[in-house]
Amino acid sequence: MALTAAKVRGLTKPGAYGDGRGGCGLSLRVHRTTTGEVTKRWIQRIRVNGKVTNIGLGAYPAVSLAEARAVAFRNADEPSGKARPGVAIVPTVREMLDEVIEVHRGGWRHPERHAQTWRRSMRTYAFPRIGDMPVSEVTPSHVLDCLLPVWQTKPTAARQVRQRIGTVMKLAVARGYRQDNPAGEVLGAALPKQDRGGHYDAVPHGEVWDTIQRVRALLRMSDPPKLALEFLVLTAARSVEVRGANWGEVDLEAAVWTLPASRMKTRREHRVPLSAAAQAVLRQATWRRSSGGLVFPSQRTGRRIGTAALGSVLRAAGGGGTVHGFRSSFRDWAAEKTEHPREVVEAALAHTVQNRVEAAYRRTDYLDRRCDLMEAWGRYAAPTPRPLG
Repeated sequence: MALTAAKVRGLTKPGAYGDGRGGCGLSLRVHRTTTGEVTKRWIQRIRVNGKVTNIGLGAYPAVSLAEARAVAFRNADEPSGKARPGVAIVPTVREMLDEVIEVHRGGWRHPERHAQTWRRSMRTYAFPRIGDMPVSEVTPSHVLDCLLPVWQTKPTAARQVRQRIGTVMKLAVARGYRQDNPAGEVLGAALPKQDRGGHYDAVPHGEVWDTIQRVRALLRMSDPPKLALEFLVLTAARSVEVRGANWGEVDLEAAVWTLPASRMKTRREHRVPLSAAAQAVLRQATWRRSSGGLVFPSQRTGRRIGTAALGSVLRAAGGGGTVHGFRSSFRDWAAEKTEHPREVVEAALAHTVQNRVEAAYRRTDYLDRRCDLMEAWGRYAAPTPRPLG
């Protein structure tokens, strides 16, 4: 059924309302913000240069039904497949995301995985509200509507979505579709402070020993994640590095674990000296050595253990903080309890040198000095021998 001026004026329920079969793809999109404000905008779905796309025709009531219908009819009169002079072809947020992914794909280590992650989070949290909106019409209020429902309950996901919406909008600015980024600083005053609580804390270094003992004592947890978590603590490595550890990277005779550049965040090979405590964990892991070569394979699938596995072990052991926080525990311990230079500690964490001059002159990874550092950390974090069996 075709729209009428009265119907357009009275619509308040969120949704898309088409102008009937003769409407040339014209529809009115009704949106309600978290504050209860109702906004309406005109969209025309049309084929341009052989591609079906959405064209923003303006907001109601600034653009009346008669005006929107006249523009839609004029657009439809153009021969199919030809560009329509005078019509601003503004992509939707959904379409702009596709371009963002193509622009950034070359710089991602795992392009397909990153693309899926971006699409999944935007599809879940952003697209229901702004996916089909032209990028030129997205306001801070719209972005706020996407974020507020999960800002406190799913803080990490909410921050990622804000960052991704912002990236989409920055590209829209660069392409000339809008003048500002509605997901930028303007949202600062509108978003409440997130209660990060213990979700992002590091276990105090003085409590790491006790945490490891509780992890070892878990009876209902499978061994690979428990061993992986302890190995992560003792090497100050990242979760993805430990979960993907392969026996081909480990030289027990030389007591060194060498991670190839392809597996490192810095994209540079990283050698990790193995303390006696870390070697004890690896000897325990050899009992369950898999044909696939993983040091810590899943007992159920034989594949790499999942991202959440180590966190589950930590929570089951009653440990505070996060898995990644153990790197901060290590750094705090090194600063407070040792005399090792900062550059040696940073090398142990595989951090990139930020100072360009310092980076240009650094020709060593301080392996020998890190051997002493990691051995001392092993004695501090896990002073008792690891039980066999």
